[in-house]
Amino acid sequence: MNRRKLETLLLTLESTPALLTKAAGQISPADALRTPEAGGFSLVEHAWHLADLEREAYAARIRRLLTEDEPTLANFDGDRIARERDYRARSLEKALESFAGTRRRNVDRLRGLPAAAWKRAGHQESVGRVTLSDLPRMMAEHDREHTEEIKELLAYLRTGEQPSRVPKSAVA
Repeated sequence: MNRRKLETLLLTLESTPALLTKAAGQISPADALRTPEAGGFSLVEHAWHLADLEREAYAARIRRLLTEDEPTLANFDGDRIARERDYRARSLEKALESFAGTRRRNVDRLRGLPAAAWKRAGHQESVGRVTLSDLPRMMAEHDREHTEEIKELLAYLRTGEQPSRVPKSAVA
C-alpha cells in the first residue's frame, strides 16, 4: 500500500471516535440503550464493542504481527462478548473514552511504522492470511459497517421506522 492511501485510511480511522461521540450527543441516555426490534446493537453496545475490539483485537493483532513470526490471530466474537459483559449496563461515556484513546494509540503506532513492517504477516481465523498492511483497511471496513448501523439506529430512534438492513454478525 502506498503512503498516500495509508494516510487516507489512517485519517478515516481517526475520525470514527468523533462520529460516535457526535451520535451519542444526539440522543438521550435512555435512547442510548434502545435497540431496533429487528435486532442489532444499541448505541452503548456499539461503543463498547468498538472499544473492546480496538483494544483486545486490533491492538493485539498489531503487536503480534510486529513481534511474532506468522502468528495465528483469533477472531473477536463481538456478539458473545456483548452478552457476557452486559454492555447495556455500562457507561456510554467510558466506552467513548476507551475507544478514542485506544484508536489514537493504534493509529499513532501504525503511522510510525517503517515500510518493511507492513509486510509482516499472520493468519486470522475465518479470514486467512493477513499482513499488517491489511489491518487499516479491515478496520476501516468494520468502522463503515458500524457507522451505517448507527445511522440507521439514529433514524429509528427519531422516527420509529425499523432499519431496512439486517445487522451483520459482530465477529471481526
